[in-house]
Amino acid sequence: MQSETEQTWRRCRRDFETWLKLERGMSVNTIDAYLRDVDHLAGFAIGKNLEPEQVTLDDLQQLLKSVADLGISSASQRRIIAGWRTFYRMMVAEGAMKDSPAAMLDLPVRPQHLPDVLTDDEITLIQDTFDRSTYEGERNYVIVEVLYDCGLRVSELVNLRLSNIYADEQYLQVIGKGDKERWVPIGDRALELMARYIHNIRSHLTPKPGEEKIVFLNRRGARLTRQMVFIMLQRAVEAAGIRKKVSPHSLRHSFATELVENGADLRAVQEMLGHESITTTEIYTHISRETLRNTIAAFHPHYRKS
Repeated sequence: MQSETEQTWRRCRRDFETWLKLERGMSVNTIDAYLRDVDHLAGFAIGKNLEPEQVTLDDLQQLLKSVADLGISSASQRRIIAGWRTFYRMMVAEGAMKDSPAAMLDLPVRPQHLPDVLTDDEITLIQDTFDRSTYEGERNYVIVEVLYDCGLRVSELVNLRLSNIYADEQYLQVIGKGDKERWVPIGDRALELMARYIHNIRSHLTPKPGEEKIVFLNRRGARLTRQMVFIMLQRAVEAAGIRKKVSPHSLRHSFATELVENGADLRAVQEMLGHESITTTEIYTHISRETLRNTIAAFHPHYRKS
């Protein structure tokens, strides 16, 4: 039989799920992540016989330390804190509490690492590994082109629908994080490749029920998973002899880096990537500065003397 404290947490969790759906309009994946964060918090609090409104800043700091001791990355810690803050934001909004104990919780320092990016020549090397006489080879060739040409997240690519392609306007309608819609330009080459794949290859498949409008399908007519795209790209990178740590997200990084290094407006890049905050996009200015420094070091005579 559940204790009163457990019953209270269970009720608050249900309220939180409803609030995230109706008040915040969050995506299913985000809601699931926030609920996991609350489950972790609830397990900790129930162990100390604390109801939600009894949890203090000190309690949250203690729990966060235990999370960090498990080796959880600072990026994941920041996301967990976001879940706790959102939960207590609901508690305050619903009048259950006056102040949020999570509001003053310090965020772990975000590591300023520069992601691996691929050059245009390396993208070509990757694409050259695909046997374009086969269904999978041509499809994978097009997938790499679209990821690099448009800077899509892999989740956005695998869920792309035929109705999202506006060929005359040369735009893709993309549904990103939080089910937010954005419009991303697509070049002539990527559009031509995609049209050829759809009309000459995809048209010969029988999509599974519910998958009729999905652009990229496997041989059985089902949409690809993110893991399938990751494995496909890893194999191609290895076959191309590229020794960088590459994932589908690397193509998105490469797309953004090319734009910023060639003078694109940061706000325009933010819009195309679907970043909520300009600070997320600003990592690409760090990449650009690193490139400038390396260029000076290679070609400036005084740098070469040091």
